[in-house]
Amino acid sequence: MKKIFGALMIAVCFGMVMPVQAQIHFGVKGGLNLSKASLSNVGDNFKKDNFTGFFIGPMAEFTIPIVGLGVDASLLFAQRGIKVSDEDGDITVKQNGIDIPVNLKYTIGLGNLAGIYLAAGPDFYFDFEKKTGIDKKKAEVGINVGAGLKLLNHLQIGANYNIPLGDTADIDTGGSYKTKTWQVSVAYIF
Repeated sequence: MKKIFGALMIAVCFGMVMPVQAQIHFGVKGGLNLSKASLSNVGDNFKKDNFTGFFIGPMAEFTIPIVGLGVDASLLFAQRGIKVSDEDGDITVKQNGIDIPVNLKYTIGLGNLAGIYLAAGPDFYFDFEKKTGIDKKKAEVGINVGAGLKLLNHLQIGANYNIPLGDTADIDTGGSYKTKTWQVSVAYIF
């Protein structure tokens, strides 16, 4: 009995002196938005084109080291939009606003050296501008799905797809559109 109790005490002591592999990290995230509109209830004369924007801002990441699960959240200034043309000419509708993605991450890797992660979660977007002729929504909710690489415990390179759950805007002619966005990001974790 004394040997079992002694072994248990040694295990508890080792558990108390093991370094805590901090689970909350902060960093900076930035990248490119490639947006494409999905039009509905508009005439055949409307043509759409891709629009390239950007995003940048702080991020926080909470991870459980042994399991590989984690959550990351970012507060990003984002620019995205669409280009639409009809017989009257070209219109570029820019959206400048705050993008707040919150993702559940699962990481498979080689410790701190390298890893691959899968991420999914909700995305909240709040628009700053209003444009005449197009009634943009002030707030949008979408779903993010993505994957990427973690390198040297500080660098994350990823790509994700943002799928809006509702319409992005209503057009005066009676139609509407959704802005579906591919994002390529680089994050540096301090």
